[in-house]
Amino acid sequence: MSSFTKRLHFEIEYIGLSRKEFAAKAGIKIRALDSYLGPQQSMPSADMATKIAAALGVSVEYLVTGREYKQTIDISRYIQFKEILDDLAVLPEEILEPIKAVIKSFAERERER
Repeated sequence: MSSFTKRLHFEIEYIGLSRKEFAAKAGIKIRALDSYLGPQQSMPSADMATKIAAALGVSVEYLVTGREYKQTIDISRYIQFKEILDDLAVLPEEILEPIKAVIKSFAERERER
């Protein structure tokens, strides 16, 4: 079994989905997934590998090589907080701690909804 196939099997099992469920989540055909996991163990195209990795929450590099890398953060969702972050960066720790506690409290309440 190729390393790619082993990692793909492991990651699908880890997220607890059947092959059919995972194929639907990744937006690929079950026959394509079976060709990567089955006895022939073909390698997916870059487009397919990207879909598979995204559905698993891992990088294509990890699936192919087993090496993880520091993934870059999609900062576009944080741009709206830039001014706040700039202001927080100049505050001393004794002022930051209660601010962090309040933010964490509100965030936990929102996550519970």
